[in-house]
Amino acid sequence: MNVWCPASCELGEGARWVDGRLVFVDILAGRLLAAPADRPGPARVLAEVGVPLGAVAPTRSAGRWLAAAGQGFALLDQASGTLDWIARPLPATSRMNDGVCDPSGRFFAGGMAYDAARGAGALYRVGPDLSVTTVRTGLTIPNGPAFTADGRTMYLADSAEGRIDRHPVDPATGDLGEPSVFATLTDGSPDGMTVDEEDHLWVAVWGGSAVHRYAPDGRLVSVVPVPTPQPTSVCLIGGRLLVTSAAYGLDPVPAGAGSVYAVDGVARGRPASRFPLD
Repeated sequence: MNVWCPASCELGEGARWVDGRLVFVDILAGRLLAAPADRPGPARVLAEVGVPLGAVAPTRSAGRWLAAAGQGFALLDQASGTLDWIARPLPATSRMNDGVCDPSGRFFAGGMAYDAARGAGALYRVGPDLSVTTVRTGLTIPNGPAFTADGRTMYLADSAEGRIDRHPVDPATGDLGEPSVFATLTDGSPDGMTVDEEDHLWVAVWGGSAVHRYAPDGRLVSVVPVPTPQPTSVCLIGGRLLVTSAAYGLDPVPAGAGSVYAVDGVARGRPASRFPLD
């Protein structure tokens, strides 16, 4: 695995396949970035929003994103970097973290306390009508989520607990069933995730210098080493695995921490689902 994009992010996350390119965020810096998916090269800054930017989802309009940012949710205009706030359900002591649209376009994103207080995190859902619903509480550092192609299964990591849960999902409503434990990690913490076309789950392992691939029955079927301590999220584009990383908390910061890494010859993934707003 080699450096694909020398981005030097403090907290790179939220890797997504959007319009044939890699889109990701530098959370604490509030930056939205993009990099080519067909050749190595530097990242381009698409927008800077002035608050932590946990994740974005593309809408049906080019240059307009649904963002999990600051203490809530907003529509982000890429050209101006302005945020049109929808709701801010989190207190000032918390921030939004990772998020993704399910195959029907509902946006699920987690929030967490800045100090990672146990149980202070929650998972939210933004519907097509821009309604915001709290769908799970008692989490600490929610990461993912990731959905199967049929939208009937959601994987959600709680990084602080070292656990990945699996929820049944009603694809018609987005309502979640009771979670069950899918996998538990003891060497490193589960961070960003994605599901490939074979319904296997790929997981960036923070503190583990690796990406794990799990079969649908929870078996760990492969481990991909990553030459940096803190992989943060994964994206599969055309048989290529792209992995964001973080320099956050590392002293000294090793070379390459915060860059995007890549390796070829893996299972194919799916482009990011769009939020159904023009």
